[in-house]
Amino acid sequence: MKKATIFGASGFVGSHLLNELLASPDYEQVTAVVRKDLSISHPKLKVLTGDYSTLPDLRESMACDEIFIALGTTKRHTPNQKDYYVVDHDYPVLAARLAKEGGAKAAFVVSAIGANPASGIFYIRCKGEMERDVAALDFEHTHIFRPSMIMGKRKENRPLEKVAIQIWRVVNLLLVGSLKRYKGMDGKDIAKAMVLAAKRRSGKVKIYHWPEMRELL
Repeated sequence: MKKATIFGASGFVGSHLLNELLASPDYEQVTAVVRKDLSISHPKLKVLTGDYSTLPDLRESMACDEIFIALGTTKRHTPNQKDYYVVDHDYPVLAARLAKEGGAKAAFVVSAIGANPASGIFYIRCKGEMERDVAALDFEHTHIFRPSMIMGKRKENRPLEKVAIQIWRVVNLLLVGSLKRYKGMDGKDIAKAMVLAAKRRSGKVKIYHWPEMRELL
């Protein structure tokens, strides 16, 4: 029986990930680090309230075997690039480092298609630098998940995103061969793939696109 710590449990993929971890018989305890209390309770769930500035104080309380990170923001919520970088790069890297120092052997991280630290596009570079710096922490296993369009019904009303998802459902049919990695995927399936990947823990650093995630399901 393992202990897991999750960051981003209140987000779209993260909420599905939390449910998958709580339902898995592989885990005896799941610690969710959040900024505000979650509206769920479960015998295996332990909730820690904190943010980037207070996270070091939670180091001992978030000790685990595996860390799952589904942190991220949007330009609409965080228009300032400096603040955006803290959420999408600094916070995941700090969380991973503290978990490693607390004994975690594996990290499972949500990134994005095309992540590249050398990219001239801020979002893609930010994700690429996050991947690079988490991998540099030298976990026994680092699994990075790079979804393209994240599909599924969200609680938050995002009309433009709803339109994009509908378009992507059609585009998905056209993405074959090497283009399959760009297929959209439901957030619930991404979460399920992450938990199933944790059963295998194969490879030192492993990257999953759509084909690799679908293969796990």
